[in-house]
Amino acid sequence: MALKLNKHAVTLEVPGIRQFANQLKDYQEAINLTIGQPDFPTPPAVKDAGMKAIIENETAYSHNAGLLSLREAVHRFFKEEYNLTYDPDSEIVITNGASEALDSVFRSILEEGDEVIITAPAYSAYEALVELAGAKAVYLDTTDTEFLPTKEKLESLITSKTKAVLFNYPSNPTGVTIPKPRMDELVEVLEKKEIYIVSDEIYSENTFSGRHHTFAAYPELRDRTFLIHGLSKSHSMTGWRVGFVLSDAPLMKVVLNVHLYNSICVALPSQYGAIEALTGSRDVPKEMNHAYIARRDFVYKRLTEMGLPTVKPNGAFYIFPSIEEFGLSSFEFCDRLLKEGGVACVPGSAFSKYGEGFFRISYAYSMPVLEEGLARLEAFLKQLKKEVS
Repeated sequence: MALKLNKHAVTLEVPGIRQFANQLKDYQEAINLTIGQPDFPTPPAVKDAGMKAIIENETAYSHNAGLLSLREAVHRFFKEEYNLTYDPDSEIVITNGASEALDSVFRSILEEGDEVIITAPAYSAYEALVELAGAKAVYLDTTDTEFLPTKEKLESLITSKTKAVLFNYPSNPTGVTIPKPRMDELVEVLEKKEIYIVSDEIYSENTFSGRHHTFAAYPELRDRTFLIHGLSKSHSMTGWRVGFVLSDAPLMKVVLNVHLYNSICVALPSQYGAIEALTGSRDVPKEMNHAYIARRDFVYKRLTEMGLPTVKPNGAFYIFPSIEEFGLSSFEFCDRLLKEGGVACVPGSAFSKYGEGFFRISYAYSMPVLEEGLARLEAFLKQLKKEVS
């Protein structure tokens, strides 16, 4: 009798983002606009703090929830930046990036048969993590509302099986942010329902105009909202793997137990680097955002000149133009763009079926790279339009 594998694990596939990024080894001259990896180095003071920890032999285990000094730094950061108060002792857990934070939360709250509403287009890992926990992803289509969820659509999807709603704003892949009035409307629905709110705000520090708003700020949702955050994007620390989960103490007791059996703790040098990121280097994201805004404006202007319908993003470092006019699937479009145009982007279908008809450009790359990439894209589109006509 053949041994069986986990039925949820065997259906997993390499995400579309990585599929196209991985192809670059065969197209050495292609311009890569696929990965959401800031092209800035980790801030020098953060690197110094990590190296100092290694030199001083701070390389053992920490408390499973993370160094208390780091949890206190997280507490101060959210208090001072967003007026949110979480107890460092019982309401904050340091995780191996926001990805592990999400996994620990989902495995803490989900059971077989549960459903999680996810605003779409959506980062592909969300559905995978939900399904690995035995639950089902239910998508809220935002493609006809400028990538913003509406209260009507949200309410229509909530059933007796709904265990949680997952929001990701600023959004990957669209870069949009939720204005406060729209968030208020969504909260009107959520406060009446007995469901969890999981808010992935890993890009909150990359908000370009106005203030970032969070579901965690609403008292009526406080005891059932999981705030997911981290330093990968804000401080160009993707490889350091430092994330946070913040929520009500009774919920975090369970999340902590799941986390500790999964990974014990975050590497200690990374935790010391994170302390510096949240204290002495807290303003680094603001400096990076100046470059992201200039890049965003350039890419948006060029796409508009090319005639591609595009919602202008207000955060993260992604833009999600429409390619419906060409009659190609997003995978076909991006495959040809790579092979014929020399530019690697990500097909919208990588972000759920609701991303079909779009493709994602990451502008977390230097201006010269973007200039060449957009020039190649324009030349490719001109050829494509000749074929269509």
